[in-house]
Amino acid sequence: MAIISTAGLSRTFRTKNGPVEAVRGIDLTVPSGEILGFLGPNGAGKTTTLRMLTTLLPPTGGAATVAGCDLVRDPAGVRRKAGYVAQSGGLDPQVGVREELITQGRLYRLSKEVAAARAEELADELGFGGLLDRRSAALSGGQRRRLDIAMGLVHRPAVLFLDEPTTGLDPGSRHDLWDLVRRLRDDHGTTVVLTTHYLDEADALADRIVVVDHGVVAAEGTPSALKERYAGSPEATLQDAFLAITGRGPAPVDATPVAV
Repeated sequence: MAIISTAGLSRTFRTKNGPVEAVRGIDLTVPSGEILGFLGPNGAGKTTTLRMLTTLLPPTGGAATVAGCDLVRDPAGVRRKAGYVAQSGGLDPQVGVREELITQGRLYRLSKEVAAARAEELADELGFGGLLDRRSAALSGGQRRRLDIAMGLVHRPAVLFLDEPTTGLDPGSRHDLWDLVRRLRDDHGTTVVLTTHYLDEADALADRIVVVDHGVVAAEGTPSALKERYAGSPEATLQDAFLAITGRGPAPVDATPVAV
C-alpha cells in the first residue's frame, strides 16, 4: 500500500527575474514501512518537495496524497498523519525538554495528561529519559537531534520526514540515530523519508533511493541496483552511482532508468 503518492508535483517561484522552477514534476510512490533515501545535489528540489509534502509550501502543479490525505484538499489531515524534522530543528534553547514535548503534544490536541505521558515514553525510547528537566541549551548535539525527532513523533505519525537529520553530528551520534531510524521502521512500521548528503548514510539506511536532479526524478531503485546499473557493480560506492546519475562523474554504465 502506498503511503505517499505524487503525480507531476511541481513548484514554481516567482522572482523579479522571472519564474524559477524549483520542482518540475515529481512522480513518486512510497510504500508503507519503507525507509526512502531522497537524494540530490544542492538545489535539486529535495527540501522544496519535502516542504510541499508536509503542507509547509503549496504546490503550483500536480497532485499528491500522504497517508491517504490529499495534499491540497485536506492539508490538516496530512499534518495529523505526518511528522517533519527540518534541517535546523525548531527548539527553544531556554525551554525545558519536557515542556517542549508537552507543548508539541498539546498543539496536536492531545490532553495534557496524554501529552505528558507521551513525553516520558518518547524520552525513554529515544534515550534521553534522564534529561526531561534540562533546558534544550544544555543538551549535546546528538541529544538535541533526538529531541527534534521526538517532537516529530509526539502524535505517532504514519510517515516521518527527516531533512538531513545527522548534519554536524559526531560519528557516534550519527550511528545512534541510524539505529533509531531502523527501530522506527522495524518496531512501529513508520515510513521514513530521509534526505542526506552523506551517501554512506543513505546506503546503510535506505530500503530504496530516489535521486532527483533539476527538479525531476533522475533515478530510483535499491542501493545495490543503482550501484550496479550506474557504476557497473553492486560493490561500487553509492557516491560513484550518484555522480554518474547527476552527470558529475563518469558516464553511467547504463543510463536506462531503473526502479526496483
